[in-house]
Amino acid sequence: MGRGYRQGRLGEEIRKIISDLLLRDIKDPRLSGLMSISAVEVTSDGSLATVYVSLLKDVSRENLKEEQKEVLAAFESAKGLIKREIGRQIKLRHIPELIFKLDQSMEYGRHISQIIDELGIGGTEDNERK
Repeated sequence: MGRGYRQGRLGEEIRKIISDLLLRDIKDPRLSGLMSISAVEVTSDGSLATVYVSLLKDVSRENLKEEQKEVLAAFESAKGLIKREIGRQIKLRHIPELIFKLDQSMEYGRHISQIIDELGIGGTEDNERK
């Protein structure tokens, strides 16, 4: 087996558990919107797990930072429940400490698309029209 195989499996299991908790058990209204757990990275010693959260709802630019802070605060307050459920479903000697971060990849992708559109550089659709 390659290096990191166990951490990858553990990260994927933690991602599934947190996603399921969001759908069924966590009742915090700050976590009721459209969001996704895009990835979980576990350190090689299994002591830390970084959980990447993607906000999928359309929030105005003015409220975006505030909304992101509220979502991270809600995850911090639900950390105990999440860790308890991870410990119940996965038999581990030590449950990793959870660190919640926002996944900026979708926002970055939108930004790059906007720049490409502004420059007039198109994909295959623009080339076919010419």
